[in-house]
Amino acid sequence: MGDLLNVFRVLFGKRFPFQFVYSNEYWMVETGRHVFPLQKYRLVYESLLAMGAKKENFLRPRPAPDEDVLLVHTARYLKRIKTGTLSVAELRALEIRYSPELVRFALLSVGGTVLAARKALECGLAVHIGGGFHHAFPDHGEGFCLLNDVAVTARKMIEEKLARKVMVVDCDLHQGNGTATALAGRKDVFTLSIHQMDIYPTEKPLSTVDVGLWAGDGDVQYLAELGAHIPRVYNEFRPDLILYLAGADPYEKDQLGGLSLTKAGLKERDKVVIENARRLGIPVAVVLAGGYAAEIKDTVDIHLNTVRIAQRVQRVFPEAPVSVAARRPG
Repeated sequence: MGDLLNVFRVLFGKRFPFQFVYSNEYWMVETGRHVFPLQKYRLVYESLLAMGAKKENFLRPRPAPDEDVLLVHTARYLKRIKTGTLSVAELRALEIRYSPELVRFALLSVGGTVLAARKALECGLAVHIGGGFHHAFPDHGEGFCLLNDVAVTARKMIEEKLARKVMVVDCDLHQGNGTATALAGRKDVFTLSIHQMDIYPTEKPLSTVDVGLWAGDGDVQYLAELGAHIPRVYNEFRPDLILYLAGADPYEKDQLGGLSLTKAGLKERDKVVIENARRLGIPVAVVLAGGYAAEIKDTVDIHLNTVRIAQRVQRVFPEAPVSVAARRPG
């Protein structure tokens, strides 16, 4: 183990090729005995420090202001979550214990993904050790998701004219139903979701492209589908930014899923998504999304592998993106 850590210290070097976004508050929310392991955020952070990353590589997010959240969510819903006046049905749909701390966590998560997107647009790549809450709809939350950081970030980058077109590549086990709904009909946002079909959410609103897999499908089927779609949609849509949900839950030992991807298969998934983007000069902001393996070490390993792939790719394709403003005709 010591030799492996020394190798990573050399690879990370004095200057890490991108920045992370992280808050210690992410894992301090009391959720009881819940399948969603919030402590994974702390474990990923501590593992990266052990591998040689420096504290200055980590940026601390601020809670998203109301005006950002309202780019996607309704004023009524935002008021209800802030005042603790959600109905019993709304609380049940969250499937996670509501608290003021959960609200702050959600606002920090939105702020964190926005910050990661900004840094990706500056440097080519950034990783948010958090985020990916794609089941939150404009007017309600679902499936552990209170606010949709991904949809807000896509809208925010476009509203600020930092990007003309944004692509969401959602490789979480579950279809991004909230994101698909929040961004439906927009010509400037492309949503791609590759997910297990025979699982939550039962109703799957249309993404721009939905790729469905079935229980038992593993590396071969998944990577074939991903490889058939990713290069094509990148070249056709040519986004200014990709928001990548690198979920750990397609893993074969995940408690909430039925896909059978190995850790090696998930690393190859990350390579396909990130390398194809950076080869074209497209910035990528990575968020962790889901992951519910019985052994939390497996989930953490998968997230760390995503970082390793990002680190290798960014060293090969380090060029900072050309800003939208610079590309705009004078």
